[in-house]
Amino acid sequence: MKTLEGQHIKLRALEPEDLEFVLEVENDENIWHLSHTQTPFSKYAIKQYLEHAHKDIYDVKQLRLAIVDFNNNPLGLIDLFDFDFKNKRAGVGVIIKEHAHKGKGYGNDALKVLIAYSFKHLGLHQLYCNISETNVASLKLFKKQGFEIAGLKKDWNFNHGMYENEYLLQLIKQ
Repeated sequence: MKTLEGQHIKLRALEPEDLEFVLEVENDENIWHLSHTQTPFSKYAIKQYLEHAHKDIYDVKQLRLAIVDFNNNPLGLIDLFDFDFKNKRAGVGVIIKEHAHKGKGYGNDALKVLIAYSFKHLGLHQLYCNISETNVASLKLFKKQGFEIAGLKKDWNFNHGMYENEYLLQLIKQ
């Protein structure tokens, strides 16, 4: 198996030609609550982001990769964020853009590949994620890859006119 290749997908660095895809994902109001976004991004801002996406994770403390099929068609994005070299941990987020691509194992495959990369190549000790109590699909996805609930943050996020609880999940390298 190649380093960033799963059964159904590959993870690759973002390219300038991903501009429209990333712009659509970032400006999809239906998922703003996942990334705590409040306002749309301009095409210029996303273009600037892509021009700097090559920077090293040790410098910018994050890594965003495209989830693509074997024909290089973008399916989603997967992120490492809050990269903490000293404590050897990072947060993880994953999004599959189109509803038609959800539930087909792409997110699971991408997460599995990212976990292996994080532990083997980045030398991380643990990964974590924050998931709304109502996001059953994401909870199932992360638990399937061995993440365990470490706690519940009550009334943590204000979305759609109400407060939502959020789980903290962790995966600690064995």
